[in-house]
Amino acid sequence: MARTSAARKASAQAEAGLFAELNPASDTAPTLRPPAAPEGEPPKPSDSYVQSFARGLDVLRSFGADAPAQTLSEAAERVGLTRAGARRILLTLQTLGYVEQDGRLFRLTPRVMELGFAYLSAQPWWHLAQPIMELLTAELKESSSAAVLDGDEIVYVLRVPTHRIMSINLGVGTRLPAWCTSMGRVLLAALPEDERERRVAGMVLEARTPRTIVDHDELLATLSRVRRQGWALINEELELGLLSLAAPIRDRSGRVVAAINVSGQAQHTTAEAMQATYLPPLLAAAERISAMMPR
Repeated sequence: MARTSAARKASAQAEAGLFAELNPASDTAPTLRPPAAPEGEPPKPSDSYVQSFARGLDVLRSFGADAPAQTLSEAAERVGLTRAGARRILLTLQTLGYVEQDGRLFRLTPRVMELGFAYLSAQPWWHLAQPIMELLTAELKESSSAAVLDGDEIVYVLRVPTHRIMSINLGVGTRLPAWCTSMGRVLLAALPEDERERRVAGMVLEARTPRTIVDHDELLATLSRVRRQGWALINEELELGLLSLAAPIRDRSGRVVAAINVSGQAQHTTAEAMQATYLPPLLAAAERISAMMPR
C-alpha cells in the first residue's frame, strides 16, 4: 500500500511538473497578451497559453512511423528544444507512463492511446454507428469510414474495411487533407461561407494526382455544390484508382459534426455507377446515424 501511495504521489508530482516545472513561470505564463500573429504565422503565446504543456505535446507528436524511437538529442532537434528541455519533458512523460526508455532510446507506450480514445469515449454514438457502417460495408462490399474535421485535415474516427485500396494504411487516427477527400469536402462545405472561404484561401493545394483540384476558386465552387446537394464524390483526386463518396452526419440541431463515406476502386466501378448504386444506401446510413445523435 505504501508503494502504491508513493507511486501515485510521484505520478501526480510529475503531472504537475508538466505544467510548472519544465520551464520557468515567466516562460509559461506571460502577463501580457501579445497582438495577433500575422496571417500564416503560428499564434504567439498568451496569458492563457501554457507553453510547457504545448511543448510536451510537441514531443509526443514527434514520435511516429518515421521516428518510432528517438534519442534525447533527436527528440530535441525534431521539436526545436534544448537537450535539457527535451530531457525534462521526456522524463516527465516517462514518469506518467506515456514514454519508456531502452538505453538511449525513448519510445511511446500504449498508454498514449488513452488520449485519443478519451475523445471517442466522449462520443458514445460512435459505438451505435459502427453496426450501421458494418451493414453498409456488407451491402456494398466496399470499405466505409467516418471522420471529423480538424483544421485543414480530416481525422478518421471509425473504419470498417473490406480490403486495402490505398497505398497507405487507413485506421482510427489517420489524417488526410480535407480539400481532396470526400469526407473533407462534406465537412468543409458545411462551414459558414466566410469561414469556408477563409480556410480555402489559406490552403496550399497540391496536385496529389493529375485530377486533383488545385485552383482555389474551383474548389470553392465545388464546395458550394457539395453543400447544395448534400454529398461529395471524389474521382481519383487523392490517389489514382481511388473513388470515394461521402455524406454528412448531423446532430439534433442539424449541424454537421462528422462525415461517413464508402470507397471503391476505379478498376471495379465508375464515378457514375458509384453515385447511382452507392449514394442511396450511404445517405440512408448517414440519416440513421444522425437520428441516433444525443439531444
